[in-house]
Amino acid sequence: MHLVALTYFCQSSDFWSGNLIPTATSLPFNPIKLLCLIGWVYLCMYLVQRVQFSPLVPKHRKSIANFVTLLTGPILLLVLSIVDIILRSYRTDRSVLEIIKEKLTNFSESLRSQSLLKSRDDSAIKLLDSAGRSIKEIYGHGNNKRHESRILDLTEQIIAEALEQRASDILIDPTDYLRYSVRFRVDGVLRKVEQFDSDTCAAIINSIKAVSNMDIAEKRRPQDGAFRAKTAEASASFRVASAGVVNGEKLSVRVLNQNAGQFTLDSIGLAEKQKLVFKNAIAKPAGMILLCGPTGSGKTTTLYAMLNEIDLFTRNVITVEDPIEYVLSNASQIEVNPKADITFAKTLRSILRQDPDVICVGEIRDEETAGIALRASQTGHLVLATVHSESNASALVRLLDLGITPMLLSSGLSLIATQRLFRRLCNNCKMPAELGQTQIHDLRRRGINVRNIYQAQGCQMCYETGYYGRTAIFDILVIDDKLKDIIANQQLSLTVLRKDGDKKGKSNLYKQGLKKVVSGMTSFEELKRVVG
Repeated sequence: MHLVALTYFCQSSDFWSGNLIPTATSLPFNPIKLLCLIGWVYLCMYLVQRVQFSPLVPKHRKSIANFVTLLTGPILLLVLSIVDIILRSYRTDRSVLEIIKEKLTNFSESLRSQSLLKSRDDSAIKLLDSAGRSIKEIYGHGNNKRHESRILDLTEQIIAEALEQRASDILIDPTDYLRYSVRFRVDGVLRKVEQFDSDTCAAIINSIKAVSNMDIAEKRRPQDGAFRAKTAEASASFRVASAGVVNGEKLSVRVLNQNAGQFTLDSIGLAEKQKLVFKNAIAKPAGMILLCGPTGSGKTTTLYAMLNEIDLFTRNVITVEDPIEYVLSNASQIEVNPKADITFAKTLRSILRQDPDVICVGEIRDEETAGIALRASQTGHLVLATVHSESNASALVRLLDLGITPMLLSSGLSLIATQRLFRRLCNNCKMPAELGQTQIHDLRRRGINVRNIYQAQGCQMCYETGYYGRTAIFDILVIDDKLKDIIANQQLSLTVLRKDGDKKGKSNLYKQGLKKVVSGMTSFEELKRVVG
């Protein structure tokens, strides 16, 4: 009987024509409808989970909300999405298509962040507070552990990505009342890396505030805090500042430079002649070396580079910093704390009684600090300090405006240096620059080989920016005997210093930057961005 059945089956046309796959109509059910049903069930379960964890739904209403969501499911989601799109279009005067495009972009970014989160090892990074407790220990007694675990994993992911991308700052701020953006400052330029809904990001902000020993209930008044991160390779320190803004709360996280102790004068971008000037000034037993520049111009890094040139075994080095970015062995480091009444001026006054050879002042902010530091440089101490100013001339104006007498200024200062930071072109993707004929003619007239000039392109290694890493340029002013006499005799006009001095300083910085461009290290676009 089996043989007869097999013979009949083989003689059928379907066997010899190859149509052995049954069609959908031959099945007792429709597979497309089955897939839609399965998708509907899973989407309903996902929406129920979102309702269960949503802070917008009261606890006594969650059962009813879950039941309604389970029945209506995606239909309710579609209706709410349409209403939200219409309201946002009405409020922002934007078209419906623009808002739909933005939502799709946010959805794709959310999927990307989730995939990165799943691919990351949970033990790759640990966030610790000042007492050494991990962030998961702080949140270990919560009722909703599943939701908290997801938030803590997202928080650790953000910090880990910032370290991987060499970020110096992490900014978390609201874009509107529904969305928050996460941006990293890498090589001095901000870039957007993530976007979250307001509820998720508010929870992330609270987790960072908790590990930083800040009050999570206070969302309007500014707060400050700090925490540490420990990875398999190294550890990093972070300073946190919060502030209440429109549509929510803003959080700024400064990543303290853990490589500062590795910098030397050979590695920060100094030319050979400039390096020799710095080393001669550091070798002197007394005098003040003053570093100038705006915020983020690398002054602290140069300070550490100079400290690394000093023999810390034979010279007593004491630093006053806000904050301490790197722990130097065999150096006494003091961190400023205004809440504890530990200021630059009071600390300087006290360390003069501790027999210092070298004093490092993180920043000169007031007349008292400037006066004590300059007097210390007169009494046999080498003083390294920084001040916020645009040029060497404006630094002199700043000190005179603070009330420093010309005589004290001339006798204490030995060297002033203004610096800026340039982004380096990515060696993996930089390409020859496309220059105009007029520009090529002008460069060749100066004897510059245009073949060594490159421009940014962008690749995966540099995150499509075209730049990777930074280097510094300097404008150095040695306070020699002739200049000391001019300052002491009050022959410097403040008006002339403000105008002509700034122009001359900017011109010197441009010349130094142009040397970096023609050597292929950076681009004309970066030179214009930094110097103008």
